[in-house]
Amino acid sequence: MLTYIGSGPYCYSHSLAMVLGPDAAPSTAVIETLTGSPFGMQLVGGTLPWFDPYGWDPETGLDAAMSALGLRCVRSAGGTQDEALARLGAACAEGPVLVGPVEMGLLLYQPGSGTAVGADHYVVVLAIEDGTVLLHDPHGHPYATLSTPAFAAAWRAESVTYTDAPYVMRSAFVQERAADPAEALRRSLPDAVRWLTGRDDLRMPPGSLGGTAAAEALADQVAKGLPPEIRDLLRVFAIRLGARRLNDAAAFLASLGLGTPAALLAEQSRMVGGLQRPVVSGDDRALEAGLRRLAPTYGALRTALEESVARGMPG
Repeated sequence: MLTYIGSGPYCYSHSLAMVLGPDAAPSTAVIETLTGSPFGMQLVGGTLPWFDPYGWDPETGLDAAMSALGLRCVRSAGGTQDEALARLGAACAEGPVLVGPVEMGLLLYQPGSGTAVGADHYVVVLAIEDGTVLLHDPHGHPYATLSTPAFAAAWRAESVTYTDAPYVMRSAFVQERAADPAEALRRSLPDAVRWLTGRDDLRMPPGSLGGTAAAEALADQVAKGLPPEIRDLLRVFAIRLGARRLNDAAAFLASLGLGTPAALLAEQSRMVGGLQRPVVSGDDRALEAGLRRLAPTYGALRTALEESVARGMPG
């Protein structure tokens, strides 16, 4: 297996790595794997596909990764716009701040922006100076700037469904305990099994599905006629993100000597990546067939990881 290196939408993982700095941060591939995102698939409300686990979202994932890496921070949210900007300015005076989710469509320095599209995103704010927010946007925009009102409009994240409070930020990061990335990954594997099994402690919209059922239901959607907005989501974002997550997780499980789970993750990565051409070209027969081939691999991966955890690894 050749590990993928290149561009990709790892906004929260890149943002966390930036605030920790090069001497403290593990690779973004490690961070992404520790969020738990590679271990499953979900169809939210029975219609919206994501190649991450049932009930998972970036806020849950960030908390999991930081805990695994022995990190503590101050997470705050809510208040009025003026209160939030004051809080952000004070935090920036002490160091960079991880901000998000924000509405990506309202980040006005990005080409084609200006309208909320329900696209969540994370950035690192460096300073607020003279009514201007200075930030690093991991989507290819170092030292981007926005007026404070424009930034606040994106930061309210009104179109982001998984957060119920505006103005979420994380600051004052502290390394509470040393955490070797490999050991952190070993310790996270029981959580990966939980994600693949399906968690019932998280609120989800009616009709939501996970794992094998999600892949099969999406294949059924394709057979009946995929709505344009779902095709666009898959084409522009979901497939390439899902394939990369799986490729990174495969590489790190292989480095732990977990040959069988790593091979299954690598197979999933190739299967998910292979959906890109048919979704772009409109070859729905190939897209449906690819999803049906993918569906049973979630159960196989869960079994392989369960066996590895039960015998204490490797295996």
